[in-house]
Amino acid sequence: MTSSSRLIYAIDFGTSNSLLAAATSAGQVAPIVLDDQADDPTILRSILYFPNMKECFYGKTAIDEFSRRDTTGRLVRSIKKYLPLRSFNGTYIGNRPLSLEDIIGAFLGEMRRRANRHFNADVDRVVLGRPARFAKEDADDSFAQCRLERAARAAGFNHIEFCPEPLAAAFDFRRQLTQAKTVLVADFGGGTSDFTVIRIRREGYDQSDVLSIGGVSIAGDALDGAVMRGSIARHFGSDVSYKVPFGSNVLKMPRDLIEKICSPADVSLLRESDTMEFLKNVKTWSLGSSDQKKMDRLFCLIEDQLGFQVFEEIERSKRRLSESEKTRFFFDYPGIEVEEQFTRRGFEALIAEKTDEIVRALDETVKSSGLSYSQIDLVCCTGGTAKIPVLRKALEARFGVEKLQQYDNFHSIVQGLSARAHQLF
Repeated sequence: MTSSSRLIYAIDFGTSNSLLAAATSAGQVAPIVLDDQADDPTILRSILYFPNMKECFYGKTAIDEFSRRDTTGRLVRSIKKYLPLRSFNGTYIGNRPLSLEDIIGAFLGEMRRRANRHFNADVDRVVLGRPARFAKEDADDSFAQCRLERAARAAGFNHIEFCPEPLAAAFDFRRQLTQAKTVLVADFGGGTSDFTVIRIRREGYDQSDVLSIGGVSIAGDALDGAVMRGSIARHFGSDVSYKVPFGSNVLKMPRDLIEKICSPADVSLLRESDTMEFLKNVKTWSLGSSDQKKMDRLFCLIEDQLGFQVFEEIERSKRRLSESEKTRFFFDYPGIEVEEQFTRRGFEALIAEKTDEIVRALDETVKSSGLSYSQIDLVCCTGGTAKIPVLRKALEARFGVEKLQQYDNFHSIVQGLSARAHQLF
């Protein structure tokens, strides 16, 4: 067995995907195989499936088992987004309460176990990526990191160093530069969009090289949610109107429930008994001629736990619109048949509020660096959301096409984290 002191793990725990690399005193170790069922075996999707209180599956196997067992139990995804939310303590699996730290700790613990088997080692040191900002408020940002640290300790890590994800990407990009440059690293992920302005030198790194770090908790999942909210959710009752018996006011579906319908992470929470009881009343009290049919679709979505599949189809539609001007969204399931035609222009209108916030965070990060756009030598983009045309155009307008470079969508951050881990030796 390899001595644990000779290895440090590097973990990119993402909202959608997670990866693990390592470092030794001799150098970096490439991302390892975490999921041999996945198209890219180095990527473990950040998904857990609890069919009952005693079993848990991860990644591609979680998705397959969820389908094979007729969507019984609980599928958990996008758990990273809850870290700064003080109102979210955890959930129940059957009758068993699990805190958010328990769930994330289980996932990180599984990553550690798979890595330990790969290296035949027992490693308790990790460089763990974190967003540039978990939340706008400093207190909430610190709260989120404390929760993630507790989860990492529950996973068996005793020595934990955090590294901002865009800074990690900068460590990786440094290998490809032949001369010093001032670089904007733009990391567009599933849960956050993170930015760093940094001077990168081949000969080394100093904290003073970081000129500014910024970001916003809006990225791929939020764009999917905006599409759901603006186009798909009406098929599932978001615009239903109803009147309480003996009441005179016409009411609409409560905003907090609409937000759950429109969140990849929160849609499963609609299964809670008090929520289901309320929705049954809404169906009974509904007023529109098609409202009951919409509510039937919503119950099917909730009871058969189809939220994951619906958002997967939204994600596929979003990717297609990065390459073409129009596409068709189609979801077919017994009791549900939803079809929408999307144009790129219509899609961009749906996500405009979110993309505007992302671009504002970008502008604020550059401004706080004290530099102008023209003083940035290179823009290094990573993450799948970087391919969204409207975001690409915003970068081109500010920096010019010639400065933009798209890097490995999934591996840049974890490779940068392993570079940082190597420095610790």
